[in-house]
Amino acid sequence: MQDVLTAICDPTRRAALSILWDGGEHCVCELMARLDASQSRMSRHMKVLREAGLVIDRRDAQWVRYRRNPDLAPELAAVVDAVLAVGDKRELEVA
Repeated sequence: MQDVLTAICDPTRRAALSILWDGGEHCVCELMARLDASQSRMSRHMKVLREAGLVIDRRDAQWVRYRRNPDLAPELAAVVDAVLAVGDKRELEVA
């Protein structure tokens, strides 16, 4: 659980999770563009998410594609759902 909490405490990682949480597969190049992050920075963030078990990856030629870990324990998925929901609510309040 500590790895998950550490992984989701960073705003960039939460934003990446928000993109991936729909269940689709996304190329690291897409994440880089959408989050305005360099390749090395995005790779470091994705490594943290992968090591926490939140996402899985697949190599596709020179790119890596990420998606939500379908085997994530329901309790951990619920924690991420709640954190992302609070973030979405805050964004709406600011807008």
